[in-house]
Amino acid sequence: MTSVRRRIIEWSDPIEAAKLGQGLSGADYLRKIIAGEIPAPPIALTLGFDLAEIGEGFAVFTLTPGEHHYNPLATMHGGVICTLLDSAMGCAIHTVVPKGGAYTTAELKVNFVRPITRDTPPVRAEGRLIQRGRQLATAEGKLLDGTGRLYAHGVTTCLIFPAPEPGDV
Repeated sequence: MTSVRRRIIEWSDPIEAAKLGQGLSGADYLRKIIAGEIPAPPIALTLGFDLAEIGEGFAVFTLTPGEHHYNPLATMHGGVICTLLDSAMGCAIHTVVPKGGAYTTAELKVNFVRPITRDTPPVRAEGRLIQRGRQLATAEGKLLDGTGRLYAHGVTTCLIFPAPEPGDV
């Protein structure tokens, strides 16, 4: 038998939080999350990562690795790494989405460079916009520790949804 650990997670209603972002540009919405004026989405609380910084076409998430992120081999699960990079790259795109618009990930490619364990220093997922068109945007991301050591990198393509026109259903 192994020793048991426990985590308790509380979150705000994500539908109510999303409504608080309606009518804001993507960048303004993300700024309000960083400032604590709009609650972070439940996935950030579940996995324990934070939106730390944004700029035009740029977003950073931070996470301190823990054993609650582990797969059966006692390293961080690849899905956690993908989620961090997807969040950073997607939010880099979100910073250039106009008021009332939205986006969704259409394609995600991640390369794992080295394992992450609870002994790994805090990591930083950096997303940077590569190209934004009318309907598609691409971004790249890197997952690094404080010394700049690379753990994973990736690219994404996102579909951009414009703000609905008045009278649209």
